Amino acid sequence: MGALAVVLLISVLAGAGYYISLRIFEGLSCFWQGVRLWPIVIAVAVLIIVVAAGFIRGFLPISKPAKHVLAVVGGYAMGFAAYLLLFTVSADVLVLILRVLKLPFTAHHLFRGIVTAMVLVLTLATCVYGTVNARQIRHVSYEISMQGREDISDLNVVLISDLHLGAVGSESRLAKIVNEINALEPDVVCIAGDVFDTDFESITDPDAALKTLRELNGTYGVYACLGNHDGGTTHERMVEFLRQANICLLSDEYTVIDGRLVLMGRVDGAAIGGYGDLTRKELSEFFTGSDGNMPVIVMDHNPANISEYGSETDLILCGHTHKGQIFPANIVTALTYTVDYGYYRESSESPQVVVTSGVGYWGMPMRVGTHCEIVSLSFSDRK
Repeated sequence: MGALAVVLLISVLAGAGYYISLRIFEGLSCFWQGVRLWPIVIAVAVLIIVVAAGFIRGFLPISKPAKHVLAVVGGYAMGFAAYLLLFTVSADVLVLILRVLKLPFTAHHLFRGIVTAMVLVLTLATCVYGTVNARQIRHVSYEISMQGREDISDLNVVLISDLHLGAVGSESRLAKIVNEINALEPDVVCIAGDVFDTDFESITDPDAALKTLRELNGTYGVYACLGNHDGGTTHERMVEFLRQANICLLSDEYTVIDGRLVLMGRVDGAAIGGYGDLTRKELSEFFTGSDGNMPVIVMDHNPANISEYGSETDLILCGHTHKGQIFPANIVTALTYTVDYGYYRESSESPQVVVTSGVGYWGMPMRVGTHCEIVSLSFSDRK
């Protein structure tokens, strides 16, 4: 089954690569009759191979600096390849519509060439925009109703997720993220999973990252739960890193903050490579409800899990989706999840949910149609 999947994947990539190459060849031929198809096929094949090498770099017998170079080049190549395919397909659809309408300019010998030029320009422009936009951090705020619960209106909770330490550019942005969180003077900092990018070894300078994260300030501490990228063969090193960074990892367990707030962290149920012997428990195995009238906040990385909670929970904090990260993937996540971003509450009896698009990114270091963000949560007794 695995071999069949690999063959199918290679076939799809080869087909997509040849399709793109053919369209570029047809477009360039309008301007230059001497152009040949095979150099274009080779160039597109190299692009796809670089993307693949970026994915499997952890398994390659090369040095850590070489793996980092592959990660950077592969990340940008991934974004370029994705948008090159998207715009090529979109151009074909547009050309078909225009020709069905029998618009006269479609018969011009340069028409196909102009379309190809537009595809290449749009691909490059989108990647440049996405790269710049991914380095911006937006601040988002939500007021959460805790009516009927103990008053925590004086608490300022800051939520982030998906740091993806080890991803392209993640370490260079870390100080900015920490400084902007500290400027909010949070009482509690919640990190809703995916602190790491699957492989601890992908972090270029763990000591520098550790020193920076230690500067995170929360009156009552900094807390995290496990995301699907926080597993694998280096999971134990990730856990030790969090401990040294003074970040309290809650793995299907909870803590009471200032005697008036219950904060829980869940283990993700679909860890890449697993968490060793650690697996996700049923909620009832370790929590049956808060003592007294304390509000209960849960960090659960994947919003696909929100149906597991009922009246014992007041607020669920999630990440994971990145809100799709790049268009049109945000359409896919919106259709896949009950809530892929923002505030949600099914009914007045249901827990409230906040899903953040994350402060980092995965794979390609780009954001198109979405933003990296830091979330501030305030609380009131109003409905």
